[in-house]
Amino acid sequence: MITQAKIDRINELARKSKNEGLNDAEKEEQQILRKEYVEAYRQSLRTQLENTVVVRPDGSRERLSDMKKKK
Repeated sequence: MITQAKIDRINELARKSKNEGLNDAEKEEQQILRKEYVEAYRQSLRTQLENTVVVRPDGSRERLSDMKKKK
């Protein structure tokens, strides 16, 4: 899980990168934080899609994950 403090640190490093540049340790930290953020984002999206329901015109409901399994 990514915390607000980590997001703030990502933004801080991005600003510093644009203005002054980063040293090697900061570049490595930035890459680690970015990977963690992207993975958390992907997991959140997967969870959201797994819980999405399609409502058919006849009123029936079907989860997207169930639709994928049928194919």
